[in-house]
Amino acid sequence: MSEHCYTAIDLGAESGRVILGRLRGGRIEIEEIHRFPNGAIKIAGSLRWDVLRIFDEIKTGLRKVAAKRLPVESLSVDSWGLDYVLTGAGQPMLSLPFSYRDARTDDTFAAVLKSPGREPVFAETGVQFLPINTLYQLIAERDRSAHLLGIAYRFLMIADYVNFLLSGVAAVEESLASTTQLYNPVTRRWSERLAEIVGLPGHIFPPLVAPGTRLGPLLPELASEIGIGPVQVIATCSHDTGAAVAAVPASGDDWAYLSSGTWSLIGVELPAPLLDDAALAHNFTNEAGFGGTTRFLKNIVGLWLLQECRREWSREGHEFNYGTLATQAEHAEPFRSLIDPDDPRFLKPDEMPQKITAFCRETDQPAPETPGQFTRCIYESLALLYRRTLDEIEAVTGRRIARLHIVGGGSQSALLNQFAASATGRAVLAGPVEATALGNVLVQAIALGQLDSLAELRDVVRASFPIAEYQPRDDEGWQEALARFRKLA
Repeated sequence: MSEHCYTAIDLGAESGRVILGRLRGGRIEIEEIHRFPNGAIKIAGSLRWDVLRIFDEIKTGLRKVAAKRLPVESLSVDSWGLDYVLTGAGQPMLSLPFSYRDARTDDTFAAVLKSPGREPVFAETGVQFLPINTLYQLIAERDRSAHLLGIAYRFLMIADYVNFLLSGVAAVEESLASTTQLYNPVTRRWSERLAEIVGLPGHIFPPLVAPGTRLGPLLPELASEIGIGPVQVIATCSHDTGAAVAAVPASGDDWAYLSSGTWSLIGVELPAPLLDDAALAHNFTNEAGFGGTTRFLKNIVGLWLLQECRREWSREGHEFNYGTLATQAEHAEPFRSLIDPDDPRFLKPDEMPQKITAFCRETDQPAPETPGQFTRCIYESLALLYRRTLDEIEAVTGRRIARLHIVGGGSQSALLNQFAASATGRAVLAGPVEATALGNVLVQAIALGQLDSLAELRDVVRASFPIAEYQPRDDEGWQEALARFRKLA
């Protein structure tokens, strides 16, 4: 029975990882080979990504893979969406890329909502309106750094940029392109019309490739430096959520997914984009999935709220791991404090406990006082936001959703999973935690002809990992909390 080996490079906002995947006998195993911290850095009044350090860490991870002397056949990179690197003629990078949480888009977002307005932008892109989208970042670039756009050869999204450094092929894969609010999900091309309306130069838009495209071999100089044999660089689903959704171990069409991490991305898989007035009114997004599918979803704030609270407490000299916080939350008073996680104040970094306290006081609620109370407030509020979003998805798509598959790092929280089941009134199926890496690896297998389809990919995931099930509890308490939550929002 033959074994196939692949490498996934998974870049997240808090950490990056190099992962080895082994496919054998209809089952997949993954092993974390290298992990390194990541995070936006503050420099000259802006928030940026140190992509050169990230690339150096990736090479360190690939050396560790090479040291195992396994017949690795391919590698691929996935990352968060929205952010990009500008490249120039003979220059691999014109400036350090901005983080989507940088404040430079606040004014450009408001300007686009005025003119050309929501309707024409949504008709062209089908994407949720968020001030962090690439569209508003590039407009800010046009307004503040026109000289850079003038000399730029193209922009590349973060994962696609790393694929470019590895293969020498400059292209953006569709799942990542579809996060930009500059990609037309119907034509599957960049929206030249929208780019012209907002005044973005056409020459900066790179070629597009479908998920599962072989870009070419690892550059010879890199292969020599790393000490690895000939491997193919593949554009799988370069968007981490696209990779995660590909690995959701679901069947049928009565399910929704929640990719739970820094963000909560919650939605359904559709055969085609949905661009009607209801989708616009409820601010949904249409992102490209594997195999021509559409990820109809909403980006909502996720464990970012708790990550930022932990960062603030750490600055004050108090360290709490997630397990400790979950235990404290479990024993905290239920439904004492609720917030609307969609409130814009929670999008930016710093002083998260103070922002939560201010929201509670403004809405005449007792503010959380202990880390356990803050954690319970965040978990209960997120669960209620999941409920509201699933109800909206049912109303807009006409689909009945009986099951919610939760994947990603957030699926490790038994307490949040139970809250999600109870708040939504639906069965929750949690796992796998490593859905993004699995999607990355297994789409490589499809690209190399070792798996046949998305359905077979999901069969492999189901056969390889246990899935935890949670059923709703305490309906009366959650119904009362839902009524309170709706008033807050």
